[in-house]
Amino acid sequence: MAHTIRLLSPNDATELTRLLRANRAFLAPWDPIREDSYFAEAGQLKFAADALLAYAAGRMVPLLIVSPEGKIAGQLNLNGIVRGAFQSATLGYWVAEELNGRGLATAAVAEAVALAFGTLGLHRVEAGTLVHNVASQRVLSKNGFERFGVAPAYLNIAGTWQDHVLFQRTTSPSAEASAESA
Repeated sequence: MAHTIRLLSPNDATELTRLLRANRAFLAPWDPIREDSYFAEAGQLKFAADALLAYAAGRMVPLLIVSPEGKIAGQLNLNGIVRGAFQSATLGYWVAEELNGRGLATAAVAEAVALAFGTLGLHRVEAGTLVHNVASQRVLSKNGFERFGVAPAYLNIAGTWQDHVLFQRTTSPSAEASAESA
């Protein structure tokens, strides 16, 4: 089976820039406000360089979501990796508008969780969605994430501090499952 995710490379800057420009309006309601330079090839080269430095330091894993045809379809990052007693990361992802609804995000999240719990040895992966982002909530639910709360004014998205629904998945059975089996 072909993989849906792969590590970001500086060589991806040109294709990623084209995809981001084509999806700028589509992504705007879901993203922080970004400088115009982010949507230029030089901006994507800088993003890749910074992300790969953080990857080398063990703080994040910058991944691309790839279509069955091998084209970049979006991005997925495991951010804020914390070791020690926490062993956790935060998941964020997006898929190009024209490729939404084809299962790419669901497959990419499944692979990222397997990477997090396998190779990275993490215990917990968290993700937050805007309250009205039902599609992302569905992707997370399909991948075994459980909703555990709402964070008021959690992130500045589209220029406004917005509430987010928080989800998590751990390597341990859920508290509900443990309580039911007791």
